[in-house]
Amino acid sequence: MIYTVTFNPSLDYIIRVDDFRIGEVNRTSYEKILPGGKGINVSIVLKNLGHESTALGFAAGFTGREIERRLAEYGVKPDFISLEEGFSRINVKMKSKEESEINGQGPKITEAAIAALFEKLDAMTGDDILVISGSIPNTLPSDMYERILARYQEKKIPVVVDATRDLLTKVLKFHPFLIKPNNHELGEIFGVELRTREEVIPYAKKLQEMGARNVLISMAGEGAVFISEKGDELRSEAPKGKVVNSVGAGDSMVAGFLAGYLEASGDYRTAFRMGLSAGSSSAFSEELATRKEVEELLKTF
Repeated sequence: MIYTVTFNPSLDYIIRVDDFRIGEVNRTSYEKILPGGKGINVSIVLKNLGHESTALGFAAGFTGREIERRLAEYGVKPDFISLEEGFSRINVKMKSKEESEINGQGPKITEAAIAALFEKLDAMTGDDILVISGSIPNTLPSDMYERILARYQEKKIPVVVDATRDLLTKVLKFHPFLIKPNNHELGEIFGVELRTREEVIPYAKKLQEMGARNVLISMAGEGAVFISEKGDELRSEAPKGKVVNSVGAGDSMVAGFLAGYLEASGDYRTAFRMGLSAGSSSAFSEELATRKEVEELLKTF
């Protein structure tokens, strides 16, 4: 089983206001509500690609119940820890002349809830895969990522980490199976600006030297770079297409990589191409990538 963890899931309320004016009554011309969160996106795309996963995390109130209901509609199995107080956050993403976002805080997560999450994770074996991604709400310990990887290191569970800065660098000593920063996040870690695939490669290798087994760097329109534990050094430009919505593209790349890796019995080249195709497919669509869309882009390689 593939398990994804979303610490602070949301309902994403996506709206378009054609001519937004501050201080006045504005009306939407488009509305959509989606379950949000990086791990949730990974689970949805995995399901779209034909792979089962269990979505773990924390949920509260009527919004938490709605997140679970919508996930089930996508065919994803939600197994959230139910919190007694507060409600899961609502994130507003407004498209107008400029795009703006207002993200909610989310509910308070207690020590008892954290213990309940670990109890669920304790059922994992070395045959499972764990994906943890995204930021940590301020009600969780700042070392939550480290606690998870340290706890399951002896089980040799392949762990995928998609996080930024210290959240990422502090877990490298636990040798995660795959990490996936983008080129901007990679540059922030080392205090440099990275624009081209060639510039990315030496810094991706530095993350590998720090402990990561496999390093996948997403670069939006510039494509991606992959450095494998076997010494493979793969790079590719992005498939051609019109970017409609970049939200979830990086998460889709993670899902596509895992799907390709499993389907090709561990072949990293196939995993890389499928990851890049899935990320681009989501960017070219209002919704997250589907199997048909990914297979169409795979033909372009």
